Amino acid sequence: MTTTTLTKQHTTAPDAGPTASYAARIDHVSKSFGRPGAQQHVLDDISIDVAPGAFVCLLGASGCGKSTLLNLVAGLDAPSAGSIETPGGRPALMFQEHALFPWLTAGRNIELALRLRGVPRAERREEAERLLELVRLKGAYGKRVHELSGGMRQRVAMARALAQDSRLLLMDEPFAALDAITRDVLHDELTQIWRVSNEGGSAAGGLSVLFVTHNVREAVRLAERVVLLSSRPGRVAREWQVDIPQPRRIEDSAVADLSVEITEQLRGEIRRHGQH
Repeated sequence: MTTTTLTKQHTTAPDAGPTASYAARIDHVSKSFGRPGAQQHVLDDISIDVAPGAFVCLLGASGCGKSTLLNLVAGLDAPSAGSIETPGGRPALMFQEHALFPWLTAGRNIELALRLRGVPRAERREEAERLLELVRLKGAYGKRVHELSGGMRQRVAMARALAQDSRLLLMDEPFAALDAITRDVLHDELTQIWRVSNEGGSAAGGLSVLFVTHNVREAVRLAERVVLLSSRPGRVAREWQVDIPQPRRIEDSAVADLSVEITEQLRGEIRRHGQH
């Protein structure tokens, strides 16, 4: 189990095993930047559990600390207070930018993640091909990054994240730069991958997703649970369980109705921030 604690360091606790009741536990986490006396308080006393196999969206206005929180869960930084536990080990992380290496082919980008995971060289090509097919890029193994569209690059980035074989996938606005149609297609593919990974009812769960967005409809379209963060310092303002059956469409009336409710709450948080 990977644990990040308030002591400004990363520590590794013993593995919690496959029966842990959460894929990630964020326990009273706060984060500040800057020198004592001139600190910027970004996150304040946030507690969130992500259950095994859950799909949770972190929603909030730009600058509320969503990406900062995701970086803490990823282990890229340490909280100023509180602790973060990920029993399945280090999470996989997917950014808004694809971050692919342009001198490598699509397949070789994925193979790099497989190599770091310890997959034997003889098996990497076949696994990379399988992952490309999973994200509907069969035949793209030998394509260079400049030959791929924006949506295709994000598919490769998703395949590379899945290549890490983590039980927890962290996604930081991965579709924000894409056009609406491409984004909707990738929503379908992501939810399909997530649902298939959780078929069978394993006690450990399949793939858990913690997804950051400032797009209310995207959050309702994707998530089982939406967590709204207030503006800085980021705090948990409210949560919603999304009981709309999957697969969902972004234009579905139930998605639209819940989006209106959440948007009103988000506007209230933004107005409160503007008054301080």
